[in-house]
Amino acid sequence: MPLLAADSGWQPLPSLPDAEGFAGAFAGVANGVLLVAGGTNFPDKKPWEGGTKVWYDTVYALREPMGKWEKVGKLPKPNGYGVSLTTESGWICIGGGDATRHFRDVIRFRLRDNQLLTENLPALPQACAFMAGAQLGSVIYVIGGIETPAATTALASFWSLDLAELKDGWKSLPACPGKARILPTMGAADGSVFVFSGAALKPEPDGKAAREWLKDAWRYTPEIGWRRMVDLPRVSVAAPSPAPIRDGRLLLIGGDDGVLANFEPKDKHPGFPRSVLAYDWQSDVWARVGEVPFSLVTTPLVEWRGSLVIPGGEARPGKRSPEVWRR
Repeated sequence: MPLLAADSGWQPLPSLPDAEGFAGAFAGVANGVLLVAGGTNFPDKKPWEGGTKVWYDTVYALREPMGKWEKVGKLPKPNGYGVSLTTESGWICIGGGDATRHFRDVIRFRLRDNQLLTENLPALPQACAFMAGAQLGSVIYVIGGIETPAATTALASFWSLDLAELKDGWKSLPACPGKARILPTMGAADGSVFVFSGAALKPEPDGKAAREWLKDAWRYTPEIGWRRMVDLPRVSVAAPSPAPIRDGRLLLIGGDDGVLANFEPKDKHPGFPRSVLAYDWQSDVWARVGEVPFSLVTTPLVEWRGSLVIPGGEARPGKRSPEVWRR
């Protein structure tokens, strides 16, 4: 499935049934059904107009590619900016948070007929949101993020949970030698998990967090530990995650490069980069392999019925999108 600029192959699926759409939503597959849940938007005014961000708990389901989205349940509470992974044993949502707190919850969802079934898995060692995750074999990994909404430094944590040995709970693994970060992208291939880009945080005099845009890449192999790989061609923060594999390479689709972080006027922001980066882990080489017809960050990537699916996300700062794309 090559990604060529002349023939990107991306096609729209039915849009999410919300006029604004969501950023930071959870998404995955359970019993063959595509699910999207939670997330945030600004339903009235944009943030620079004094608008208030709202968190959601609705779970939407799409049973067929050209079907209609339907409501099938709710998350235990409004939630966004966690990690969601589709596994053989169900769709797993990890951490996340709302306006006042972040969560330790790890929940596995299954869909039976039209009923959403939930199962609590071992909780994270710390509350966490804005992190990344990936699955390698029966083990899921989570890295980075922040513990509270007001945090000005990122967590250096790196945790694993073996779904085949849930009684052992989460394990704390050696931290990545790179800077602690939020919103990296993770992927799994060749017996390793990979961590790409993200942003480090540092406190500003006003008490808020400033971002340091990162383009480093790291590989963790359970038997070996961490190794630094070649840097990305550009920064790619909050790209759809986990990174999928196509043509023997891990793909980073878009992501915020930080170049327009201070763009004014904010309502004219042109959106985030649309280029696709492909990483060949055998040769440790990056390549640009075309562009996508959308600008979406802070959103999961889901593999459904042999296709890559990107359900909504942030189209530009403060602006969400209900569009759903597949390839």
